[in-house]
Amino acid sequence: MKALIFAAGLGTRLKPYTESMPKALVPVDGEPLLKIVMQKLIAAGYDDIVINVHHFADQVIDYVTANSGFGARVSFSDERDLLRETGGGLRHAAELLKDSDGPFLIHNVDIISNLDLDWFRRQFRPGDLASILVSNRKTDRYFLFDEEGSLVGWENVATGEVRSPYPGIDLDSCRPLAFSGVHLVSPEVFPLLEEWPEKFSIVDFYLACCRTSTVRAAYSADLNLVDVGKPDALSAARDLIRD
Repeated sequence: MKALIFAAGLGTRLKPYTESMPKALVPVDGEPLLKIVMQKLIAAGYDDIVINVHHFADQVIDYVTANSGFGARVSFSDERDLLRETGGGLRHAAELLKDSDGPFLIHNVDIISNLDLDWFRRQFRPGDLASILVSNRKTDRYFLFDEEGSLVGWENVATGEVRSPYPGIDLDSCRPLAFSGVHLVSPEVFPLLEEWPEKFSIVDFYLACCRTSTVRAAYSADLNLVDVGKPDALSAARDLIRD
């Protein structure tokens, strides 16, 4: 099974660690984030892994190569010429992913969780464009879902901004849930991506497509997740790993 790990980001919020290393190699409880995520994916059967690289790309490539890919087949989607954001990063990795037999997994390198990846894969429904892991955690930005769990919009509760392909969307009828940086995506996504530019957010893409293609929520009440975006999240990630 194929997976894409987003590891190209600058990790600006993780300074001073990322002044000398990529976010992917920042250690949690003595192990790099990338190793933790890769071992979780490999244990769940993801044996063909693509890693996108940009910031300190050579360090990531050298680390994975020195560890023989931890037993998986590993390819690198090189973005040293341009940091393309999440949507552009997926588009750029198309040649390495589009022959996937069934949906492929996308996992942010800075997400540590107790997610059961086998359970998550079972949530994907044939015919859907994507299944996105969501939670009830507090944030400023939420995806909005209808009563059937299909994506219908996005809201920034701090600014009041609402985006949706449905004019006059009724916010009271929507369920707001936080995106968790993990999603399953159909290979059917790649023809749709061809019309998009080199650099864009996957959030923008999902919002543009959700009226004609189903982007479905995968929600688990038992999900415990840490977004290792700032130094003060490292201790919470360590505690989650130990638990």
